Amino acid sequence: MSYVFCNGCGHRNPPSSAFCSACGAVLDATGEHTASLTRVPSEPAASRGGGPGAAVLVVRGGDQDGLRFPLSDRLTSLGRSVENDISLDDITVSRRHAVLEHTPDGYVVHDNGSLNGTYVNQRRITTGVIEHGDELQIGKFHFLFLLAAE
Repeated sequence: MSYVFCNGCGHRNPPSSAFCSACGAVLDATGEHTASLTRVPSEPAASRGGGPGAAVLVVRGGDQDGLRFPLSDRLTSLGRSVENDISLDDITVSRRHAVLEHTPDGYVVHDNGSLNGTYVNQRRITTGVIEHGDELQIGKFHFLFLLAAE
């Protein structure tokens, strides 16, 4: 079953839905899309502040669609508090919701006992490995996890 994702909030809806069940936004009609591709000059990963093993979280959907958060430290905290490395303004996000840890074996997500949970590829996790192309969801925020090429 392929799902329809809301362009407003990123919520996953059944394919027959006309409106988002989370925010009420009108969903795109499947099969009636026009794609516009823009050429983006490529630059080496090192010039973006990362090399092999460097990673970035990219916001999917919502007002901040496309916003990038480089993961340059060994630990990156995510949560509602402005004291976090990545502050998420959403009431369903705990103050200190989760931590992304860069280990020698890759990246690991740790949920800090949040009420609403942390999800990797729509599965609730307490601690889990996150890999290139995985979706990380915290509250209404959906992130695409991208790892620099080795």
